[in-house]
Amino acid sequence: MEHAPATGHVAIEETTTGLSHRKLLIWAFLASECMFFGSLIATLLVYHGKSLSGPGPKEILDIPVTSVSTFVLLLSSLMMVMAYSAITRGRVKAFRIWIMCTAILGATFLGFQAFEFRHFALEGLTPRTNLFGSTFFTLTGFHGAHVTVGVIWLLSLFGYSFRGDLTRESGLSVDLAALYWHFVDIVWIVIFTVVYLIGVAL
Repeated sequence: MEHAPATGHVAIEETTTGLSHRKLLIWAFLASECMFFGSLIATLLVYHGKSLSGPGPKEILDIPVTSVSTFVLLLSSLMMVMAYSAITRGRVKAFRIWIMCTAILGATFLGFQAFEFRHFALEGLTPRTNLFGSTFFTLTGFHGAHVTVGVIWLLSLFGYSFRGDLTRESGLSVDLAALYWHFVDIVWIVIFTVVYLIGVAL
């Protein structure tokens, strides 16, 4: 069982809330992101069924394929939990394995999204086709951008672990990345439910 080397005394950040300033900042950021994605989802719903031409959700969306990509993203959340658990126990090697698995699953989800976008383009749906295309590609595109940022963040943590920057005492850095990653996963669950499942049924 591997343990991280001792790094000496670590100063405890004292705040009036009892929470780290960095953690409060990430929560504030995620709150703003909730409003951002909420507005994009609301816009898509407002324009639902108002496209004058081109394919709509019933003709274009592939629920089975997207269900697989959704499962991949949800599985990555489990890997993230395992990575955080490993670093808090000082198991750096285990952390590297789990964090890399998380990043790979995130990249796999992006691969599914790229495949889906290409398929839609071949079927005649682009951001310029109709209102559904504009709102759909804007919403899912921004989510894909957030996943990409998350994958880069995870790979950065993986790289830092080889420099000795990540130890048991520095678990907060992994905790912040985990909060962001779980948020991205939750947003996709909402998108999948509202856009794919409910959108096709309406």
